[in-house]
Amino acid sequence: MATDYYAVLGVRRDASQDEIKKAFRRLARELHPDVNPDPKTQERFKEINAAYEVLSDPQKKQVYDLGGDPLSASGGGGGAGGFGAGGFGNFSDIMDAFFGTASQRGPRSRTRRGQDAMIRLEIDLAEAAFGTTKDIQVDTAVVCNTCSGEGAAPGTSAQTCDMCRGRGEVSQVTRSFLGQVMTSRPCPQCQGFGTVVPTPCPECAGDGRIRSRRTLTVKIPAGVDNGTRIQLAGEGEVGPGGGPPGDLYVEIHELPHSVFQRRGDDLHCTVTIPMTAAALGTKCPLETLDGVEEIDIRPGTQSGQSVPLHGRGITHLRGGGRGDLIVHVEVTTPSKLDAEQERLLREFSKLRGEERPLGQFQPGQQGLFSRLKDAFNGR
Repeated sequence: MATDYYAVLGVRRDASQDEIKKAFRRLARELHPDVNPDPKTQERFKEINAAYEVLSDPQKKQVYDLGGDPLSASGGGGGAGGFGAGGFGNFSDIMDAFFGTASQRGPRSRTRRGQDAMIRLEIDLAEAAFGTTKDIQVDTAVVCNTCSGEGAAPGTSAQTCDMCRGRGEVSQVTRSFLGQVMTSRPCPQCQGFGTVVPTPCPECAGDGRIRSRRTLTVKIPAGVDNGTRIQLAGEGEVGPGGGPPGDLYVEIHELPHSVFQRRGDDLHCTVTIPMTAAALGTKCPLETLDGVEEIDIRPGTQSGQSVPLHGRGITHLRGGGRGDLIVHVEVTTPSKLDAEQERLLREFSKLRGEERPLGQFQPGQQGLFSRLKDAFNGR
């Protein structure tokens, strides 16, 4: 090959089309004759122009990679140089090299997708545990019934903009170092839509949608928690011009329970019993989410121990089964005794040999930060 087009643009042989185009734009800005009139620079500019013509065209690039030169007389290519079909590719490549990629042409659509919406729904613990169905009221934008989303008053329709003739943009010619340059901007009369609505719908003022309150039924699955969001596809805001609606998200807020505290899918509560019941054992009725159940407090239960009720917690949101209900036991000591109660307790302590107990001493429990501090100090 007489010319290494990849080396001319300074790219690898496996460079992508995007990398080739970026390399060409960079060199074009540096070497263009209007920027640098030096004759040697002009020759260099012709070289990068020819290299880009070959490497940006898949067919010419394939011929070149197989050993041919599509720009030679035998290769069937045109000469290098100029701004015609065999030069810069097309005039838009020059504009892109100096001013960046051009925006999408054509008028904007009046019909656009609506926004998503979100509402907060409060439910109690039992509804979160087992699931439920709720009716909710939603205030969102819906399609205008008067104009069916068109935005024009009944009996009228949108008209082609006479300023841009339906293109949605107007052009302006300015002078630059490249000569005359044509730039485009959205039409100020139709705001880029290409059409105007002479007589807007009196109900929606030409927007194609109105606010309305409607009732929706939401199925709440078992196991939801605070912050869980349920997506209702297509139940959000209708878009401008009667466009497709967005989605509605229902965010769950679980109300506090008077007895149970939720930790994940487990429920926790505390039962307080006197020391006699803890020593002798007892049964305590508890109103669970499944009904009344007897909590069996075994003889000798200590304060801080717990009684688990397996499968009495929250239904797992994903997968089968339920969490547990953990009942924490708190033993109370009587603070006031009458004479007879005190006498009986003293006799009881005498029988157990606990009249003057020595007690059992052990290191005090430390908090998390105290333990971390001791660990850093090497204790």
